[in-house]
Amino acid sequence: MSMELAYARKLKTEYSSLARTEDTQVKRRFVSRDVASEFWTFRKKRHQCNVLFVGLDGKVATLSTEPGSFLLGKEFYVPLCSLPLCSAVVDVAIQDYVADVVSELIYHNESLRSSEVTFVFPLDPHMAIYSFQACSEDAKVKAVLQDETQWLHKATAEKENFHYLQYGVEKSGEVFACFLGSLSPGKEMVVTLHYVQELSRKPDGAAQFVLPSTMHPYKTHYTCNCRTDKLHYSLLLTVSLQSPRGVADVQANCALTPLIYTAQDHSAAQVSLAGTPPNHHLELLVYYREPTAVSAVVEKGNPAATAGSLFGDSLVLVTLAPNIPDAKPGLCQSGEFIFVLDSSSLEHTQDPMLFLLKSLPLGCYFNIYCYGGTSEGIYPQSVEYTQDNLNEAMQHIPTTGSRLGDTDLLGTLRTIYNTPRPCGHARQLFIFMSGLPPDKEAIVAEVCRHRNSHRCFSFCFSTDSATLATALARETKGEAIYVSSDNAIVQVLKCLKQALKPVAEGVSLDWTLPSGLEVEVLGGTPQFIFQSQHIFLYAQIHGKEKNMKEASGVMTLQFSLDGQVLTHKIQFPLCPQGDGRMAGHRLAARYLLEKLLPEVASGSGDEPMQRAIEISLTSGIICPFTSYVGVRTSRRAPWYHGPLALLPPRQSFVPCKILLLRGSFNGTSCFPKTIWYPPSWHTALQESWIAIKQLTNGIANLFQQGAHKEAPKQMPPSISSLKYVDSTRFVLCSTISGPWMNDAIAECRELVALQNVDGSWTLSSDLASVLQVDEAEIKGKMPGEVMDPSFWATVLAVTWLQRHNRHCHEIYDLLEAKAVTWLCSQAVSQLDKCLEASNTLLGSTVNPSIFRL
Repeated sequence: MSMELAYARKLKTEYSSLARTEDTQVKRRFVSRDVASEFWTFRKKRHQCNVLFVGLDGKVATLSTEPGSFLLGKEFYVPLCSLPLCSAVVDVAIQDYVADVVSELIYHNESLRSSEVTFVFPLDPHMAIYSFQACSEDAKVKAVLQDETQWLHKATAEKENFHYLQYGVEKSGEVFACFLGSLSPGKEMVVTLHYVQELSRKPDGAAQFVLPSTMHPYKTHYTCNCRTDKLHYSLLLTVSLQSPRGVADVQANCALTPLIYTAQDHSAAQVSLAGTPPNHHLELLVYYREPTAVSAVVEKGNPAATAGSLFGDSLVLVTLAPNIPDAKPGLCQSGEFIFVLDSSSLEHTQDPMLFLLKSLPLGCYFNIYCYGGTSEGIYPQSVEYTQDNLNEAMQHIPTTGSRLGDTDLLGTLRTIYNTPRPCGHARQLFIFMSGLPPDKEAIVAEVCRHRNSHRCFSFCFSTDSATLATALARETKGEAIYVSSDNAIVQVLKCLKQALKPVAEGVSLDWTLPSGLEVEVLGGTPQFIFQSQHIFLYAQIHGKEKNMKEASGVMTLQFSLDGQVLTHKIQFPLCPQGDGRMAGHRLAARYLLEKLLPEVASGSGDEPMQRAIEISLTSGIICPFTSYVGVRTSRRAPWYHGPLALLPPRQSFVPCKILLLRGSFNGTSCFPKTIWYPPSWHTALQESWIAIKQLTNGIANLFQQGAHKEAPKQMPPSISSLKYVDSTRFVLCSTISGPWMNDAIAECRELVALQNVDGSWTLSSDLASVLQVDEAEIKGKMPGEVMDPSFWATVLAVTWLQRHNRHCHEIYDLLEAKAVTWLCSQAVSQLDKCLEASNTLLGSTVNPSIFRL
């Protein structure tokens, strides 16, 4: 391998000499050479055959010498071996529902040769790294953030550096990766990692913390390639807890030391892992004394930061989790439901729209938009859900649409946002899309600007639009689902059931603070809180108060539920909490960076980008406009083993970045891979290929720039607010329906179309045709006590549904619930006789419990 690297360096030397010469003819001769081909020809002369490697899984792989193989980071599978973890020391600081984690991980090279080490740490969606360094006997590597728009270094920008990870990881997702260099046999590598994380809130109010598998790799118990139940590492876990509400209890799935309170009012406590670490994942549940609907914790700012900046001011960590009970049956429901259809896929939305519109509750408002030809809705603004309005709307829904690709989803959304919302009705959008619009970034930015005023359910008929659908749902706390002709109705009705859950409307936050102080809620306050939702907010306190230690504030949450106005007040001390680690401030910075990204991606100017860069560099939280630089400081020369002080330290750049691993979908990850060492031949060959690539790129610009001019300043890659979505996983997460579901839908489609908005059916020849019973016979079998033919018709319809489609209840349970509610509101005493007559007429045996009898 050293010969290939030497040949690459020889070509690079020729290029350096070329840059200093003034002979144009010499330059032209060199430029006309295909340097990359020369390099691969040289390799072929040395290696006339392919090389076979046996992977750790026992499979034989072929290492091709042709360009385009994995030697270029594309095809060849490189087996990655875990470097054993010797010990982990983890210090966790939990403050209400945020956590700051400081860990020290020690790895040991037990092999008989030097290993080139790459550290990989999987990132959860609500997690952000803010500090990383690794130390060995030979060098120290520290991750430093830089402004990517200035491209201070180029070595770490090469994507080939981490391509081998794509083949060694079996799970998709974002990871932090840093190349740490070579680790000698028998030596240790000490990794220090700091990160912050938003904690999940359980329904009972507990804060849930799960220790990452990187710090507790309980699944990899190997000694000399043999499975063992004994963990090969030690784990020291210490957890400090803080909340002005008071810490009540800590529960875990492992043994803990007794809870020790470090404050008289029980606002601070500490607990540790007792004994050896468990042979399973480690989870903690923290309970507070006052699990109220709202909580507020003040975290002090950094005295060294500029006053008025995010880190210079104190911050309030706000949690909103009001108790929203189930809706009472029989009541009209509020809500505004807007259906946005793609004109290029209208044939796929006919049946889903029929079932959706018929399943809506009385009391709500609705409208339908069909983007592609026009941005206008069927109605100028949403109308009340009545029989006349529904009939008119269904007549105006086009059955076929344009396939020209002119899908103006952005214009349609702007029209919707500019339309007034009915007072007291939460707005929810059902967006159907078949392709990815060209102005996707502007669409995400527009939805983000209105994220607090609505919720989006996105349905994709192709995986092309999965990234956009996921972004819209994520920004509005909705859901994105892949649909096909087989499962569309089931999926959209599943989302409608979620949308019909009770909601707290007209949400507002009022603050009462001492004179001179005011609060700014970062990103604003949501107008609605849906059942089972909990909202995390970050509020910045502007101004100063002389006596902050004794001052207090009051936060008032107010909302409307079932027509009643409810209020929750909480008094909180303004004396800042926290240990100076500023977990809340860093998470607030992460939140702001996520909200600034769509503005920049949609072309809103330089100001959002500059603000994002400033926040990123100040907080240590990476964003798309900054990048990590791995700064490696050598402690001694590899050939010198004398006193370290005799040689000055030497610094260099090493690859370090956040990257996306797009592994194939698995239900669970097989084994957590924390530190890997790829074979040394791969790194040496990779260096030679990168050198050749840089050389050919430089030659291409040689004549344009001149021999003595510097290379042009490279621009950062294009920024996108759409995160990668694993299309395979996206599809597999959707409900898969069998052919029987299509048959069931075909059977009850006509019956559903005849149902009225109040849930009843009208006795008619059309209904008789669906029931396959003569209309005269239906009228003749009607019990004499029944005065309203619609009552008898509705009982027959429900009985028919139960008889023919009892195994597909999920497609008509909302329709049935409307019918039963209507029946119970008319004459409950007649239901038992009507059901008996209906079973006789239709030859069924439906149980009276279906009518709540």
